[in-house]
Amino acid sequence: MPYLSITSNQSLATDAGQLQTISKTVAEALGKPESYVMIALNHNPFMLFAGTNDALAYCELKSLGLEEKETTRLSHALCACIHQLYAIETSRIYIEFSAPARPMWGWDNRTF
Repeated sequence: MPYLSITSNQSLATDAGQLQTISKTVAEALGKPESYVMIALNHNPFMLFAGTNDALAYCELKSLGLEEKETTRLSHALCACIHQLYAIETSRIYIEFSAPARPMWGWDNRTF
């Protein structure tokens, strides 16, 4: 189950179309069914990056089976999507990637 959390110091006013664009981007970039993708948008006005409070985003992408060799391509896809939707410069976006072990990810009364 891919999970993308985006936290920004900007109000990420969004509509269903923007969330669907993010969800589709994650599913396509990972080659996984969108039916498993979860997206969270968080607003935290008390964030600084490089000493300024200019628009920024901190993202966490968690996905089973995520390989290190995929992270550069994923970073490009996610940064482009966030920049397009929210006008946050890609140089002000951090992304943390993680791949939990299958027994550490639960869904529908079981683990993967």
